[in-house]
Amino acid sequence: MKKLLLGLAFAALGACMASAQSFPTRPITVTVPASAGGPTDTIARIVMARVQQILGQSIIIENVGGASGTIATGKVVRADPDGYSLIIGGVNHFVVNGAVYPLAYNLLSDFEPISMLATGPMLIMSRNSLPAKDLKELIAWLKANPDNVTFGTGGLASPPHISGLSLEGITGNKFQFVPFRGSAPALQNVLAGQLDIIIDQASSALAMAKSGGVRAYAVTSRTRLASAPEIPTADEAGLPGFYVSIWQAMWAPKGTPREIIAKVNAAVREALADPGVQKKLGDIGQELPSAEQQTPQGFGAYHKAETDKWTPIIKAANIKPAG
Repeated sequence: MKKLLLGLAFAALGACMASAQSFPTRPITVTVPASAGGPTDTIARIVMARVQQILGQSIIIENVGGASGTIATGKVVRADPDGYSLIIGGVNHFVVNGAVYPLAYNLLSDFEPISMLATGPMLIMSRNSLPAKDLKELIAWLKANPDNVTFGTGGLASPPHISGLSLEGITGNKFQFVPFRGSAPALQNVLAGQLDIIIDQASSALAMAKSGGVRAYAVTSRTRLASAPEIPTADEAGLPGFYVSIWQAMWAPKGTPREIIAKVNAAVREALADPGVQKKLGDIGQELPSAEQQTPQGFGAYHKAETDKWTPIIKAANIKPAG
């Protein structure tokens, strides 16, 4: 009996290895927890167009919106872990949602990390009429006005909102957060002088900052933007360690064979090394992740670090699901 069971186990292992070696033999579905045309969807389509060429198999992008992306993550977490159901999402879907929503699954342990795809740093900005001329002066002005600074956001728990919460912890402010349906109208209100400050994606705000419509004090990354080298990093400008980025990445359901994870990861890394893909990402204000962040282990560690960083900030703000 033991020999029979052992034989069956080896047979199952052999079949699994053979399946992984021949993967993919049919189209792969990549779920995007956002509507078509948004940043996550655009990045997914740019990278996956090249990945499907490398793998020699069609990739179907399936947009599943609703409930801030939790419908999509709930769908993929229950999918067969065979490599044919993957998901591309961002920090809002895989970090923020875990701190806001009472999910029946764990966004860290119930998904297998594959790779980060892109990262979008943010700009610390203010209305032009604000007296601070650099970041150190801005911080001093914020500290001198602890309770009456207006801060534009793209909605509850949006990246500008959680960035502002992090800045509150540094300056001691209690910002008057003003939520909008997306960060674009919030940025327009800063431009019009109706709001004091905002922290928004460089990809969205850089044109306005370079035109002089708003004042940009610093970029929230370790290095300056290639497209705007005149804007210092937060480290250089006087806010060391203030790193905020809107990153997008790829995962598989828990239990997906390591051989399949490795095969998809290799295709993603090859795609990100493609000059055409790099140009398309650069054209929409995205930067490439580091070589370490392009590995399953490296990205998994980064995902955990981001979760550990943002969860206490969000929970301390007592942010609850809308509705």
